[in-house]
Amino acid sequence: MMDALEEENLALSFSSASDAEFDAVVGYLEDIIMDHEFQLLQRNFMDKYYQEFEDTEENKLIYTLIFNEYISLVEKYIEEQLLERIPGFSMAAFTTTLHCHPVLYRHHKDEVAGDIFDMLLTFTDFLAFKEMFLDYRAEKEGRGLDLSSGLVVTSLCKSSAVPASQNNLRH
Repeated sequence: MMDALEEENLALSFSSASDAEFDAVVGYLEDIIMDHEFQLLQRNFMDKYYQEFEDTEENKLIYTLIFNEYISLVEKYIEEQLLERIPGFSMAAFTTTLHCHPVLYRHHKDEVAGDIFDMLLTFTDFLAFKEMFLDYRAEKEGRGLDLSSGLVVTSLCKSSAVPASQNNLRH
């Protein structure tokens, strides 16, 4: 019979093995997602459908069809790439791990580029998927956020541009 200390050590070794496996998968995912081939696959898919998406509360039936096609295409590609790197890998098991072990997910979320987790979210969260398309459409139509317009510089100038007369009053 195991005592409490042995059970705790067993749980910790299982946890660290899960952590190591999770870290390895996330590392490979980052490589795959940043790869030019994946970027092209995703961009081509979004180019094909972005005009279907409108920024309204109502969701069209076609969104679901596009969502399912996206999951099939992108998840299949990523799973194939991960299988080349990790024999026996299962995307279904990995996504189940994300959902069943939110502590593991939160623990690693801070360590890993948010882009990867945002990408994974587009597989499981329809609203994140729709938002991705709406952002892409805005960008394609020139309505994206353009932070190069000096927005930050303007606000800094206002806060630091104190007239000389007021500056003398502070001393």
